Amino acid sequence: MPAPVALYRDLHAHPELSGREERTAARFASALDEAGCEVTTGIGGYGVVGVLDNGPGPTVLIRAELDALPVTEKTGLPYASTTPGVMHACGHDLHLAAAAGAAEHLAQDRWPGRLLILGQPAEETLRGAAAMLDDGLYDRFGRPDLILAQHAAPLPAGMIAHGAGPMTAACVTLDITVPGRGGHAATPHLCVDPVVLAASIVVQLQTVVARQVSPAEQVALTVGTIHAGDHPGVIAEHATLGVTIRALHDSTLDRVLTRLTRLVRAACEAAGSPREPAIATVARTASYVADRAVTAGIRAAHEQAFGPERVGWWPPSLASEDFPLLTLGNSIPSSYWMLGVIGPRQWRAAPGATAAEKLAGLPTNHSPAFAPDIDVALSTGMMALAAAARTASVSSPLAS
Repeated sequence: MPAPVALYRDLHAHPELSGREERTAARFASALDEAGCEVTTGIGGYGVVGVLDNGPGPTVLIRAELDALPVTEKTGLPYASTTPGVMHACGHDLHLAAAAGAAEHLAQDRWPGRLLILGQPAEETLRGAAAMLDDGLYDRFGRPDLILAQHAAPLPAGMIAHGAGPMTAACVTLDITVPGRGGHAATPHLCVDPVVLAASIVVQLQTVVARQVSPAEQVALTVGTIHAGDHPGVIAEHATLGVTIRALHDSTLDRVLTRLTRLVRAACEAAGSPREPAIATVARTASYVADRAVTAGIRAAHEQAFGPERVGWWPPSLASEDFPLLTLGNSIPSSYWMLGVIGPRQWRAAPGATAAEKLAGLPTNHSPAFAPDIDVALSTGMMALAAAARTASVSSPLAS
C-alpha cells in the first residue's frame, strides 16, 4: 500500500482547517486521478468528486472528509503536523487515504457499477455536506443508490463496529450575542455588564439538561466559547457565546433549543439589556440512524472479509456528523461504521483489564495525542470500503 500510506502521511503532516482545505483537496484529487477516476474539484468550496465508471450497475458514493482541527499535535510522530496549531486529530486523513485506496482496488477489480469518491470540506463545522448539495452534487453526478462512510474510533486497529439504530446525534451550533451597556469599570451601576450576564447564562443553561430534559434522553449542551471586551477597565458592549446542543432525536433537539432561547431572553430582560439577544444558527445536522437492512448486509460482508470476531457493535453516541444530510432524509440507503485505530502495542500498554477500562485511558478523537496505527487501520479501512461497495451488486435491491 505505498500510495495510500504516502498520501496519509502527507495529509497528516499538512493539515488544513475547515473551509481552507486547498492543498488537501488538490492532493486528494491527484490521488483519485492516479487511481483512474475522472476528477472534479471546487464543489461547495474545496469539495472533490472522483468518478469511476465500471459499466452497468448501481452508483455507490464513498464519503471522506478533508478538514482538520485547531489542535496542537503532541504525538511525536515523524510525520506530525507542520502547521502550528492545526492537526488531523479526528482521523480525516485516514478516511481520505482509505477512500483513495479503495477506489484504486475497485478499479483494478473491475467492480461493476459507478463509484463516486467524495472529498467533503468543512465537516467539523457541519457545513460542508450542505454546501456540496447546494452546489448541485447529485444534479451533476447523479443520485447514488448507496452511500458509505466510516469513522476512526479508539477501538483496536483491525476492528469494525456497526450500529443498530441511532449512531450519531442531531446537533445545532449557535452564536449567541448578549447585549450590554458599556462604560467605565468604576461605575458598574451605570452599565449593564454583559460578562456577568453571560456568566449567569452559562450557569443557568446547565439546568436545561439537568432539570428540563428526561433522564432517559441523551442530551449534551456545551458552551464552547465565550468572548467579551478588550480591556480590564472597560465594561464591554456585548458578549458572545458559542453553544452546541446535541441529542439523539431531532424532536428533543428542538425542545432544548426552545428552552435555551426562552432562558437567554429572560436573563437579558432581567439584567436590563438594552436590546434583545441575537441567537443565530450557525449549522445544524440531523441524527444518523443506521438502516437495519443495509447494515445487516454490509455487516455480513465485513464478517466474511475480517472474521466475525473483528466486527463489533457501536452504541449510540452524542458525537455529530453532517453525513446524514447526504442521505436526503434517509431516502438514500446508507451505511456508516466505526474503524478501529489503536495498535496492539498501545492497546496492551493502556491501563485496565477490560476493554472499557482501556478505552477510558486511550487518546480519543480530538485529542492532541490521537495517533492511529496506520499499518493496520489503513488496510482495514480500504478493505471495509471495498467490501461494502461490492454489496451493491447489479442484482441487489439497492440498484432498483
